[in-house]
Amino acid sequence: MQVILLEKVVNLGDLGDVVRVRNGYARNFLIPRGIARRATPEAIQEIEAQRAELERAQQERLAAAQALGNQLAELRVEISQKAGVDGRLFGSVTNMDIATALAEKGFDSVQRSQIRLSDGPFKAVGEYPVVISLHPDVEVEITVAVEGDLD
Repeated sequence: MQVILLEKVVNLGDLGDVVRVRNGYARNFLIPRGIARRATPEAIQEIEAQRAELERAQQERLAAAQALGNQLAELRVEISQKAGVDGRLFGSVTNMDIATALAEKGFDSVQRSQIRLSDGPFKAVGEYPVVISLHPDVEVEITVAVEGDLD
């Protein structure tokens, strides 16, 4: 299926690009989230007419993401979990736990889907770098310190 992108999508294209994607990806993900539209001749003309407005909205989202990224840069988040004597956790620290800790620090706008854990959930005490993808063009790295609670 051919769709017109209404915003930049990583590994797919930029605003206004007409791209071919699988039917399910378009119907179940891109179109319901307002990221893309079916590429009909009428839709292409309509997008071209609205292009300046769409670009302005995209620039505003980028500026907001960069401002949040500047606040998050070099942030250190501490999470306490039950751990054994050897430093292994009883359970793990996931992106949901990190999003909750960020919300407690006042960063409610960071969603758990934006938090990227390269090696999966943390299962031991220590400090870990975590990448937060705020926008396709803005990624920020923070440090998550997992502390063991021996209770």
